[in-house]
Amino acid sequence: MEYPIKGSCQCGQVTYRLAEVPKMVLACHCTECQKLSTSPFSITAIVATNAIEFSGELKEWSRSAESGNKNCAKFCPGCGNRVYHFNPDDPSTVKLKLKPVKMTDASIFEPTVHVWVSEKLSWYRIPEGVKVFDKQP
Repeated sequence: MEYPIKGSCQCGQVTYRLAEVPKMVLACHCTECQKLSTSPFSITAIVATNAIEFSGELKEWSRSAESGNKNCAKFCPGCGNRVYHFNPDDPSTVKLKLKPVKMTDASIFEPTVHVWVSEKLSWYRIPEGVKVFDKQP
């Protein structure tokens, strides 16, 4: 995969340019991520803040996590796509929610970690060889 790679929300109003491979890609099975993704889990790429640039108007939403941390999200006001999450207490990374467009190598967004498997849907089978955590590590 050659960098930078580009991605966008569904309507194209928000775009991004990712300059390097994500630090980690995880699948979160918590019920909040199941709601967000309308699927058994949500994929998140942990990216260094200085390795990604966003363009376009973003709206913000937040909630308190079970840990007491603030879970903040940026989303497109046009199509509603969640673009990324962030922790205001740790500005070094963002949690990218949109996969790049026209990927030639989708393996960079393959999860190597599954979190919140205590809330996993019973019929989903986690692949062998990935790290698994009952909650958030």
